[in-house]
Amino acid sequence: MARYTGPVCRLCRRERTKLFLKGERCLSLKCPMAENSDRTLRAFAPGQHGSSRQRQGSEYLTQLREKQKARRIYGVLEQQFRNLYEEASRRPGMTGTNLLQFLELRLDNVVYRAGWGASRAQARQFVRHGHITVDGKRVTIPSFRVRPGMVVVLKNQTRENFNVVRNRDTLERTVPGWLETGDNGFAVTVRAVPQREQIDEQIHEQLIVELYSK
Repeated sequence: MARYTGPVCRLCRRERTKLFLKGERCLSLKCPMAENSDRTLRAFAPGQHGSSRQRQGSEYLTQLREKQKARRIYGVLEQQFRNLYEEASRRPGMTGTNLLQFLELRLDNVVYRAGWGASRAQARQFVRHGHITVDGKRVTIPSFRVRPGMVVVLKNQTRENFNVVRNRDTLERTVPGWLETGDNGFAVTVRAVPQREQIDEQIHEQLIVELYSK
């Protein structure tokens, strides 16, 4: 499966906002986008000319950067993202909202929302390594789309994993209302499709729709 394997802090610098791609590190002063940190001196776009590159503020650039930001937050490659958009555009309702709902219903995102993974990349690794079951069956596909009524469970032998224990003890993350926790927090039930107000990512989905509608 293709995935981005390069440095992720440069992605935050490119979008000039925190994308929370490295879990706990993103909340520390080590983050180049953190305030009151010496590393804020590097809070500019990566590359040789990143510090001197000026944004022109064009409409297309604004839309492109919003699409790239959403794609990088959820760890989705370009063709995957485009396919999701095309499917969202065929569904009834608002295309932008449909797109965000599809992204939120990915299995790796559900594992992240449940608080088992510090980042979506770590949650994706849990899924790929077979630590997650859906309705009692092991699922190793991060892009698997869960549906209302499905129960996602972290396997018993994984619950004592150092990373899982640390994440549950240190991360101050609230499980969204469209998920219901159970089994001492090691299982979540998908109550419903998330509504737009339940998705806390700062994404302006209408800009993405405008970009793909050109």
